Order: sequence, then structure tokens, then C-alpha cells
Amino acid sequence: MGLSLQNIDKIVGRENYLKDISLEFEPGSRNVLLGRTLAGKTSLLRIMAGIDRPSHGKILIDGKDITGLWVRKRSVAMVYQQFINYPSLTVYKNIASPLKVSGVPKAEIDRRVRETAKMLHIDDLLDRLPAELSGGQQQRISIARALVKDAQLLLLDEPLVNLDYKLREELRIELQEIFERREAIVVYTTTEPAEALMLGGNVVVIDEGRVLQTGATPDVYHNPSNTKVAEVFSDPPINYLPCTVYENMARLGEDIEFLLTNHLQSLPAAQYTFGVRSNHLSLSRTSTEDTEIRTKVELAEINGSETFIHANFGNSQLVVQESGVHPHRMGTEISIYVHPSCFFVFDEAGVLVASPAQNDSEKRQI
Repeated sequence: MGLSLQNIDKIVGRENYLKDISLEFEPGSRNVLLGRTLAGKTSLLRIMAGIDRPSHGKILIDGKDITGLWVRKRSVAMVYQQFINYPSLTVYKNIASPLKVSGVPKAEIDRRVRETAKMLHIDDLLDRLPAELSGGQQQRISIARALVKDAQLLLLDEPLVNLDYKLREELRIELQEIFERREAIVVYTTTEPAEALMLGGNVVVIDEGRVLQTGATPDVYHNPSNTKVAEVFSDPPINYLPCTVYENMARLGEDIEFLLTNHLQSLPAAQYTFGVRSNHLSLSRTSTEDTEIRTKVELAEINGSETFIHANFGNSQLVVQESGVHPHRMGTEISIYVHPSCFFVFDEAGVLVASPAQNDSEKRQI
């Protein structure tokens, strides 16, 4: 089954929730909608499911227009952020409910429920009520209820966002394995670039109701088409520095200069925006070619096993992602190092001109 969205708009009142969205989803493909909160991801999923209708545009399945087809007539299953289970029904009956409504024979229901429950490691909970279970177990029930239908279109709207870190990591791995075994089109929404990269497949970067870029997830990550895509596909947000290029040199700020090499070598003289992700900045020199930026610590955030150091360079805010727990006092002078091969280059319109992916050496890390 191939799914096609053609020129989809969604207008509510005077607001455009979705604007001229056209997408193609191949049979058996894994697709991630990546965007910030309120980017339009849920609105698009609801239209794909048939819960809402677009204001304009068409939805086609294998070339057949199903735009007005009622959700119950579609081969679709959806998992929401907030797990939704029937509190008075056992886990078994919760999972079986869509099959029972569809009139599936009792023996087949039993086989599919037990098989799906085992896949999600809740087969020992089938006689329990949802209220007796943890949040992670309840979300597994919701996912099982969607999977048991064996629908051709599986939609997951940030299904792991309300779970703790450990549960999220477990379920991400399990879901990847489940998706690989199914022939359905999978569309999974997230705000997290790391989750999009982990799930792989294809990515659709969406912002303010518009599709900014689509493609294989690693390709889009390494070659964001413009500054907005790079912002959405970076966490912490990508660092931007204004840069002047002249002859074979680049100048950051007033006095930091370095030679143009590798993917920067052919840049014509002009004003650019150089972008660098936080994990490519360091507080220690790793190469003689590293460019040094002298600045002061404005804030140091410790998040789990990582430290995020905030600093200022001219009118640009910088965030350095440092592995490990490292307290830094505010106002401390530091040197931030970056290798020129790590810079993305955007022109004055914000369009990508050169990418680190053009350097073979830069493929060593994401």
C-alpha cells in the first residue's frame, strides 16, 4: 500500500495549521515526522488517519482517493502521547477490543492478542486491569492494541514522550525491531533529533505547518537544506556564527581567522553564516588546525552524564556539549575549540552552501 498526500491544507478559524503539504510514503517504509511542539505533526497524523478532514487537498491510497473515507473504513491504527486504555477491561480485553469490533473470529483474536502481548513483554499481565500497571506498561497496552489490528498504516504520535528515560530507551529499541518485521507504512512523530536518528528510515522535517525537507534520515541530518532545518534537527540548537570569507581565508568576529580547507576551500568571497553543532565544540584542542574562541562561561547545565556550557561570542550564543559532569563557575574564562571541517555554511538567505558531510573524515561521528 502506497500513501500519497497532495497539497494538504488545514485551516482552523483564521489559522493555517498545515500549508500545502505533499508527501509520498512507500509500502513498508518507516517515516519520522520531526518538528517542534505545535509544528503541525499531530494535525497531519489526524488527517492521515481520517479523524480530521483537510481543508484542501487529497489523500490517496494506491492511487485511490480516500479523503472523505471514514476512519473505521480505513486500515489504520494510531498510538497517542497519552496512553488511552479502557479502565474496566483487562489487558487482554483492551488489546482484543479492535478485533472484536471488526468481527474477527474468537480463536484468531486469542492468537493475535497473545502473540502481540508477548512481543511487547506484557503477556504475563493479560489478566490485570490498567490501573494496576505502571505508565510504561500501560503505554505498551496502547501500542499492542494498535499493532494487533495489523493495519496497513501505523501512526504513532510521540508515544514515548511521557515515559521516563529508561523506559523510553527500552521501547525505542523494541519498536525498531517490531517495525522491521511489519509491512505497514509507519509514521512516527517526535520533537527529538536523537530519536529520529535512532529510528532511522526517512524523515520529514516540519515547522509551522510546512514541510521543510524530506529524505533518508542520516542524509537530512548531515545536509540540512537551510538554517531552519538545521535548528530543528539539532539538540541543543545548532550554533551560528557570522563569517566573512575573502581570498582563501575566513574571519569569525573581528580577529579570529583561519585558512579555508576541505569543504570550505571553494567558497567565494562573501558574508556567510557558519553553523556548528554543540557536540563538535570542545574545551580542549584536539588538532593543530582547531580554531580557538576565547570567551567566558555564562551558564553550565548538568544533564545526566553531559554538561552543556553556555557562552557568548560577539552577538552569538554558543552551547558546548561536554561528555561527563563538569561544574564550571559563571564568569570563568574558557577557550572553545572547533575544527573547520565541522562547519556548515549557509548563505545570506539561509540556504546550505557547504556541509561537513563533504569531508570523508567528518563521517566519523554524528
